[in-house]
Formats: sequence, C-alpha cells, structure tokens
Amino acid sequence: MTDEQQRIRSYLQVQGAKLSPADVIDKVRAAMRDLRAAAEAVPAARFDETPAPDEWSANQVMAHVLDAGRHFGDQIVAVLDGVPRSDAARATPAGERRTAGAWCARLDQDRAALFERVLRADPAARLDATIEHGMFGPLSWRETLLFMRLHDLDHVGQLKQIAAALAARPA
Repeated sequence: MTDEQQRIRSYLQVQGAKLSPADVIDKVRAAMRDLRAAAEAVPAARFDETPAPDEWSANQVMAHVLDAGRHFGDQIVAVLDGVPRSDAARATPAGERRTAGAWCARLDQDRAALFERVLRADPAARLDATIEHGMFGPLSWRETLLFMRLHDLDHVGQLKQIAAALAARPA
C-alpha cells in the first residue's frame, strides 16, 4: 500500500469510527450533490464524448459510479443483514447511455435504499465483518460507506476535467 493509500485508509478508519452513520450519510449526500452538479456541467449533447482517446466520457464515469455504488452498497447491506456476500454485480449494461439527470436519479434511488438500511442498523453492529477494497484493504461497513463519499468526490474532479476539456474543444 502506498503512503497515499495508507493516509486514505487511516482517514476512513478514524472518521468511520468517529462519525455516526447519519453523519456519514450526510457527507455522502453532499458528495452526491457535487457529483450531480459536475455531471450536469458537461454539455448534454456531448455527454457520451470522450475528451481524449484513452479517457472516459461523462456517461462512462457515471456508469462506473453507479456500478461501484451498487457493489459496495450491496456489500454493506449483506454485512448488516449477516448474510453471505455475493460478488455478483448488478452491473450497468455496457454502453448504456443516460443523461446526467437520469444517472443521478438512478444513483439517488440506489443510495436511498442503502441509507434507509444503514439508518436502521445498530452503529456498532458487525464491525468485525469486513468488505475487501482493492486499494485500501479490508474495511468495516462504516468505513466502506465513508469510502463511497471519497469515490464520488474523486469522480466529481474527473467530470469537471471532462467538462473543461470539452469546453476547450469545439463540438
């Protein structure tokens, strides 16, 4: 694990233990608002356009955010429910196209169900059960929920870069 990954893991552990689930949800919701604003800043007619050959379009970014949110959300719910975790993803069909608003509505719907389940949970329940993250190692459900905020914010930056690159290049 790099120093940066260790720093992020430490943040997730400290803040995941310190913040209540409701406070973490508030932070995730704020990141979701930023994500919506960044997605909507990409011109609708160019939402599927990549800023460079090896980069993602805004549509691809939002599909990834939805897929990652579903993956980690499903893992959190499985931990809270005490059921075996499945790696079967509810993946977005490859090449699915939506508007920024439609992607965000789908994300809102998925996250609303997750947040409702988290808020019904005992905040100290099943913290020994971990969810494996490829970069940050095993995380508790609370740390994983907080990670979703960081993931959204990372893609806010990516969407802003896409919008800027497309604005600098005529259609």
